[in-house]
Amino acid sequence: MDLDLAHGHAQRVLRQRNALAVAALALGLLLAGTFVVAQRRDREIVLVPTLRTPVTLSSVAVSPAYLEMVTRDVAAVALNRSPESLAWWMNSILDLTDERARGQVKKDLMKIVAEQQGSQITQFFTPDMLQVDPAHLQSDVGGTVHTVVASKEVTNAHRTFRFTWSYNGVSLKLVGFGMIAKADPAK
Repeated sequence: MDLDLAHGHAQRVLRQRNALAVAALALGLLLAGTFVVAQRRDREIVLVPTLRTPVTLSSVAVSPAYLEMVTRDVAAVALNRSPESLAWWMNSILDLTDERARGQVKKDLMKIVAEQQGSQITQFFTPDMLQVDPAHLQSDVGGTVHTVVASKEVTNAHRTFRFTWSYNGVSLKLVGFGMIAKADPAK
């Protein structure tokens, strides 16, 4: 009789152990599935409103408001420079540049630094137009470029600059920028 009781008790313990193992396995699979879903799910970050509306970042695509905000800041850095701050100017732009484009952008910036190093030429930009194209990751900024030598303004001309971007996850990086040549009116 003691043998029957011991055997029954051992069978109950065995069933409990097996049920616990199945439950642990099911919870483990559920946890692994949750991690997979979390990795594939689109991410969003809501930024504190620094413009007229709150800005939302999504891993799906760049929002027009975010592209506008970043373009405005990058244009302010890229289009305003003086001989005293050329190294800071170049490093600031390179910090915002996509790794894949950094070599070409640095090469272009080094030409400008070499031309203006030791001169008294300062450039500042007063924007009057900003258009963004999130689908093509481009933005155009128009305004007046003022060139000052020593303390005298020598030129001011309206120019339009195009900024191109790369977007990965929720990271927007500069790929390149340059002046857009005006279309020939004779064509």
